Amino acid sequence: MEHLSVFFQTRFPLALLTFWVLLEAQTLAEQQEYCDDGGWSCGSHLSVEDEGPCNIEVLDGASLSLRQFLDNYAYSTPVIITGLTQNTKFRSSCSKQNLLDEYGDRQVRLSTANTYSYRKVDVSLRDYVDVVLRPQSPDVLGSDTLYLFGDTNWSEWHKLLDLYKPPAYLLPGTSRALSFGIAGPGTGVPFHWHGPGYSEVIYGRKRWFLYPPDHEPHFHPNVSTLAWLRDVYPKLPQQQAPFECTIRPGQVLYFPDRWWHATLNLDTSVFISTFLG
Repeated sequence: MEHLSVFFQTRFPLALLTFWVLLEAQTLAEQQEYCDDGGWSCGSHLSVEDEGPCNIEVLDGASLSLRQFLDNYAYSTPVIITGLTQNTKFRSSCSKQNLLDEYGDRQVRLSTANTYSYRKVDVSLRDYVDVVLRPQSPDVLGSDTLYLFGDTNWSEWHKLLDLYKPPAYLLPGTSRALSFGIAGPGTGVPFHWHGPGYSEVIYGRKRWFLYPPDHEPHFHPNVSTLAWLRDVYPKLPQQQAPFECTIRPGQVLYFPDRWWHATLNLDTSVFISTFLG
């Protein structure tokens, strides 16, 4: 190392060398800021780039009262709310390294992305991350896509899930149930419906497509959302266009009761849903 130091001192003026060091440090800092994804996909270039349009209202949670939420959104239309939760500690705990250090040897239950199939597979979290968590082709069927979402053994994961602070807005007569997930780019759940709830992305991006209860979308339950986006979505007449948006960390999507919805993970995504039942 000493001969390299002498080389730089004799060939470069001190001011130029200082500028080079500062530039390298700035570039590294910019890369770290851009790649603040918890180690899940940074630098892999394995993402679905098209975020699509957003025709769902986006609100600042600081200016939205519970009364306004109940009157204007809770029973009628989806909405995206920013600043609704403060989950810095939970987000840090969900980084790839932290999750593998704490839970890598724990068993997780994978389900098929097709909600009409009931196939379950138990693997360690480490095996899921190292082997199963891969980008998905549009032609892979929902019944062949293994997906970590829900089916979490609360007794083994409560230390993590207890850190999560869910959205404060509750519908009268409901309680919360959490579902935690990790999924690769190109994966997602085809159209389905259930009760109301929230979805928050912790790392990555997740694109959503939604229809009101009385407007059932045209889809096949075993065809992936990615294939639907490629083959069906471009041909939809304007009157059949979905509500849609891509949500990022710091945003929470609320979907009302019985609204049809399909999801598409654009990156390797870590996410959590709060179901109101």
